[in-house]
Amino acid sequence: MKKTVGFIGLGIMGKPMAKNLLKAGFPLVVFSRSKGPVEELVKEKARSAGSPREVAEQSEVIITMLPDSTDVKEVILGKDGVIEGVTSDAVIMDMSSINPMVTREIAQALKMKGVEMLDAPVSGGEPGAIEGTLAIMVGGERRVFEDCMEILKALGKSIVRVGEIGAGGFTKLVNQIIVALNIAAVGEAFSLGVKAGLDPQDIFTAIRGGLAGSRVLEAKAPMIFERNFKPGFKIKLHHKDLQNALASGKELGVPLPLSSQVQQIFVSLMSKGKAESDHSALATFFEELAQVEIKP
Repeated sequence: MKKTVGFIGLGIMGKPMAKNLLKAGFPLVVFSRSKGPVEELVKEKARSAGSPREVAEQSEVIITMLPDSTDVKEVILGKDGVIEGVTSDAVIMDMSSINPMVTREIAQALKMKGVEMLDAPVSGGEPGAIEGTLAIMVGGERRVFEDCMEILKALGKSIVRVGEIGAGGFTKLVNQIIVALNIAAVGEAFSLGVKAGLDPQDIFTAIRGGLAGSRVLEAKAPMIFERNFKPGFKIKLHHKDLQNALASGKELGVPLPLSSQVQQIFVSLMSKGKAESDHSALATFFEELAQVEIKP
């Protein structure tokens, strides 16, 4: 019999992930600050709960998918939080992208109550969440990881345990640095090409099969060409991830000069009202500097 899963946080990523758990046959209990997604999932046979505590009371595995560290900490450890309703044989799996130092703090508080935790952030954006093809990087005890594998397989395609608790979060920070710098490189480089009078589609066709080719290029260049900045992953969230990376770098003594530059570009775009745009809109910063538009 499949475990009952509690899911807290039904945003751009959380809602399709919760739907995939339902499709895979898991009994599902949901909670979110936005009522619309809850009502939508209830129509698909999920049960709603009135608080994170109520989710925990009814679930064997509780998944959180929330914007930032403070949200996760409040939902799990705060008033009416998961910790007030969870039983010692349950597992809490945070799939948010947060500061891994905070993850370890939360895990320590849960351990005092005998509750196991995994940190399992994801990559793949909204398309991956919808299709169930996310890359999931997991930190936590191997036994707990293996016990949750059936749930993870309903959500992702690449599922890798990368170490103990917090390791998933650090791996996600590595991922987010590489993605951000890739998008910045695409925006800067294509601005040069367009300023030189080239068609960006021709550039894309010419370079995609070479060393400059990447999944970032394949996913984001067409969005930039089409001026489609509908969020699959918002600028404000990627800004938050780079902030967490910089904070971790400071604590560990690792300089991150390129990440710092791109983080400041995100700040500039947010000040211009683009916080809710897809992170591919990073290219518009370079377009403005070069006075071009990257479109065929």
